[in-house]
Amino acid sequence: MAWTKKQRNVVIAAYLGWTLDAFDFFLMVFMFKDIAAELHSSMQVVSTALLLTLGMRPVGAFLFGRLADRFGRKPTLTWNILAYSLLEMASGFAPTMGALLLVRALFGIAMGGEWGIGSALTMETIPASSRGAVSGLLQTGYPSGYLLASLAVLLFYDRLGWRWMFVLGALPAVLVFFIRRGIDESPSWLEQKARPRVDEPEAARPWRYVGLTVYAVALMTAFNFLSHGSQDAYPTFLKVQHHFDTRLTTHLAIIANVGAICGGLLFGRLSERIGRRRAIIIAALLALPALPFWAYGSTPLILGFGAFLIQLAIQGAWGVVPVHLNELSPPDVRGTFPGFVYQLGNFLAAINLNLQVAIAESHADNYGLALAIVVACSAIAVTLLAAFGPERHGVSMTEGSRADSPAAIASPPPAEAAR
Repeated sequence: MAWTKKQRNVVIAAYLGWTLDAFDFFLMVFMFKDIAAELHSSMQVVSTALLLTLGMRPVGAFLFGRLADRFGRKPTLTWNILAYSLLEMASGFAPTMGALLLVRALFGIAMGGEWGIGSALTMETIPASSRGAVSGLLQTGYPSGYLLASLAVLLFYDRLGWRWMFVLGALPAVLVFFIRRGIDESPSWLEQKARPRVDEPEAARPWRYVGLTVYAVALMTAFNFLSHGSQDAYPTFLKVQHHFDTRLTTHLAIIANVGAICGGLLFGRLSERIGRRRAIIIAALLALPALPFWAYGSTPLILGFGAFLIQLAIQGAWGVVPVHLNELSPPDVRGTFPGFVYQLGNFLAAINLNLQVAIAESHADNYGLALAIVVACSAIAVTLLAAFGPERHGVSMTEGSRADSPAAIASPPPAEAAR
């Protein structure tokens, strides 16, 4: 099926939106030490800013998601990107640690909305046969943002300092002009709004999707422990345990994110052939043999090899997430459901950095041990949850896609079980 220009533009906009969102988020990971010194705070207090950002993302996913379900994906996405860009810039002007924590919490609300809206708009617009490949591409926006943040730190940080790096993070606002002119509203959302509304008892509404929601939140919690467990403390691991300087630390982060991009593209496309759950399971299990090189390597070469492999596996599994959640989502709440369960999983995993710091400090600053424990446990959890969860590979995203009965939630569809 041939793609239209508008369909291509939707993919570009969603990819760039998540890339620049992640860019803004990960800039701060490289600046903990200098922020703590200038604002007279400890590393533990500064790391709380990350906790607040992650913790407030479910709020943003729900608020912006409901707006997207009511007013449309396109206008809500533009408001969302503008909000997180301005709040990123405001972070650079925070006079105290308390003010910075407040701004980063608000930034978390704005950041929380982008992923769900962008993925819903994309999956509802593109041909069904392209969902797997596009899912992998969209999710590579996350490591692409980390990669851009790494390059920005490498090129500008020593000259600009942490405050002006936050100002640089306001660049995503430019994307708003492209979205307003280059893409159309989701055809699925337009179709839903054109259909007559079916009334149902008020008491039944909160319980329609509770089983599916609980499962999806558990899966996303494991996924977020897996990704943040491999990323948030990684620069600290290299600087504190291996005494690498900013340049070498940044080079290794770049290598890791190249692996992540390759993994997302590979497993997203693979999921179209072997199914969503199988692709997730294979990728998650591949993280386990990479752990010795990544967490216990003794030279930059071995650590770099491990960093590439671990992110190939972890972000390979993540490459299936956008399409998997959107296919599982009931159509009438697709603007809210994927982003909300994803960000609620983020909230439940937001303790990750503090947990890893506590494990490391209780073992003589052994960050390698902390990284290995969290990633190994998370990879096993993702594998088990994916293996016993539902799958709706190729489901229609317009009419006739309300496969949300308890039976469908509890087990894979017959076609998938027979694969």
